[in-house]
Amino acid sequence: MEAKASQNAGRVMDGPTNPMVTPLLTDLYQFTMAYAYWKAGKHNERAVFDLYFRKNPFGGEFTVFAGLEECIKLIANFKLTEEEVSFIHKSLPGSCEEGFLNYLREIDCSDVEVYAISEGTVVFPKVPLLRLEGPVPVVQLLETPVLNLVNFASLVTTNAARHRLVAGRSKMLFEFGLRRAQGPDGAIGASKYCYIGGFDATSNVAAGRLFGIPLRGTHSHAFVSSFMSPDEILERSLCSSDGSNTCEDFVTLVHSWLSKIQWLKSLGGIFGETNQSELAAFISYALAFPNNFLALVDTYDVIRSGVPNFCAVALALSDLGYRAVGIRLDSGDLAYLSSEARKIFHTIEKELGVPGFGKMIITASNDLNEETLDALRKQGHEVDCFGIGTYLVTCYAQAALGCVFKLVEINNQPRIKVSEDVSKVSIPCKKRCYRLYGKEGYSLVDIMTGENEPCPKVGERILCRHPFSESKRAYVVPKRVEELLKCYWPGKSGKVREELPALQDIRDHCIKQLEQMRPDHIRRLNPTPYKVSVSAKLYDFIHFLWLNEAPVGELQ
Repeated sequence: MEAKASQNAGRVMDGPTNPMVTPLLTDLYQFTMAYAYWKAGKHNERAVFDLYFRKNPFGGEFTVFAGLEECIKLIANFKLTEEEVSFIHKSLPGSCEEGFLNYLREIDCSDVEVYAISEGTVVFPKVPLLRLEGPVPVVQLLETPVLNLVNFASLVTTNAARHRLVAGRSKMLFEFGLRRAQGPDGAIGASKYCYIGGFDATSNVAAGRLFGIPLRGTHSHAFVSSFMSPDEILERSLCSSDGSNTCEDFVTLVHSWLSKIQWLKSLGGIFGETNQSELAAFISYALAFPNNFLALVDTYDVIRSGVPNFCAVALALSDLGYRAVGIRLDSGDLAYLSSEARKIFHTIEKELGVPGFGKMIITASNDLNEETLDALRKQGHEVDCFGIGTYLVTCYAQAALGCVFKLVEINNQPRIKVSEDVSKVSIPCKKRCYRLYGKEGYSLVDIMTGENEPCPKVGERILCRHPFSESKRAYVVPKRVEELLKCYWPGKSGKVREELPALQDIRDHCIKQLEQMRPDHIRRLNPTPYKVSVSAKLYDFIHFLWLNEAPVGELQ
C-alpha cells in the first residue's frame, strides 16, 4: 500500500497504512456539525475530547490499547484535497456557503494536541486512551476515524493477549486468519495487532512485508492429495547439508527407513502399509525444503500413515545432515494425537539412536480458540505451536470494543455528559492519569486527577475514590507512580513529542505490561476487577457539575 507523507517540525511521517484512511473516512454528521460550528462562529473555540471505553471485552477485566501509531499518522497527514472538498459540497445541503468550503481547504491538525497512553499498554474502563485538544470542528472531524482505528486494533490485540495467557509463554502462537478475516484491511490489521498481543508469527505475507512480522507456513491437504505415488518424483537426488556428498535416490533411502520403522517391536506394529501418495508428497516437499521440512500429517490417517511417513522422510534427511522441523495436526483429538506422535518420536530416538528426534515440533491448528487452548491445557498435550485463525482475527467472542469520544472541556469550561445509566456519565475536564504500583511490583489502581492537581508521590498516602460510588474509596501508598498520558502530537504547544516506537518495542511493552498485572486481574475465569479511581478533589467536582447540569424534576 502506498501512503503519503507529512512533515512536522522537520520530520517526515508516513501516512496511514491503509490509503482509505483519509479525512473523508468519517460520518456525515461530523461535516454537518463542522458547518454549524462555522456558521455560529464557534469554529475557533478550543475543545478537549477524551477517547475511552466503558467495559472490558471478552468477559475479562483488562484491555490492551492499540492503534495509536495509525491515529498519529492520520493526524500528521490530515488535509482535504480539492476533490474531497468538492464532494463534501455536493453531500451537504444546498444552503452550505462558499466560505465554509474555503475553511475546509485550509484546515489541518497543526493546532491539534494529542496525548495518549503508550501503545501496547494494559488499560481499563473510563481512563482516557487518547485526549485530543484543538479547534472544535477539527477535533470532531477526527472523532470517527480515530475511533475506527482504535476500536478493532485494541479488541484484536486484547484477544491475542488472552490467547497468549491461556497458552503460556513456552508455546509458539501463529496467526493463520487471513482467509477468514473481514476483508483485506481486517486481515492486515489483525496480523499486526495479534503480533503486538503476543503472537510469534503470521501466515500473511503482505503483513510480513509491511511490518516485518515473522512468517510461517508449509503446505495444505491439497498438496498432499495432489500426488498419486512416488513414481511421480522425477528428480530424486539430494545433496547433503554440508555439500560433501549426494544421495542419488532419496526416495529409496526413505523407503528403507520406512521398513525399519515398521519392524520396530517397541512400536507394537501400530501401522502397516502407509499411504504412498502421502509419502510421495512428503518426499517432494523435503526435496524442495530439506532444511525446513514440516509435514501436515492428517490427510489420511495420523498415526497409521502420516506420522510414520513423516518419520521415514525425517530419518532420511538426518542421514544427509538435515534436521526436520516437525508435523502439523489440523483435525481430530489434538491432545491424544499429539501425545501419541510424541511417543513415536521418543521411541525412534531411543531405538534408532537419533539424538533430538523426540523433540520434533508438533503444531496444531483446526479452528482453535481460547476455550480449546484452555481445554487442551487441562487435558495434557504435546503440542508446541498453535496456529489460530477464525476465532482470533474476527474476535468471534465479541463484535466490538465500544470506545466512545466525549467532549470534556470547551474554552476552558468543563463539560459533562449526564445519563440515567451511571456507566454512561462522562468524567469532565482535562485530566492527568496515573498508575500506582504496590511493593510487589504489581499495579494497584489507576487514578485520574484534575490537570492542575499535584502529582501523586511515592510513599505519600493518597485517597482514591470510585468516580460515582460514594462508599467505594481506599487509601494507597504507592511504591512507584507512572503518568499514563504522554504528548504524541504537540500542535503549537511547543511540547516535546514522544516518538512512535517500533512494532517490536510495542510488542515487548505489551508482554511486560501483562507481567506487571496481578494474576487474578488477568486470569480467564472470574477475574478480579481492577480499580479505576479519581482524586477526592475531582470526585467532588464531578458530582457538583453533575447536579448542576441535571434538570430538577417537579412533582404535581
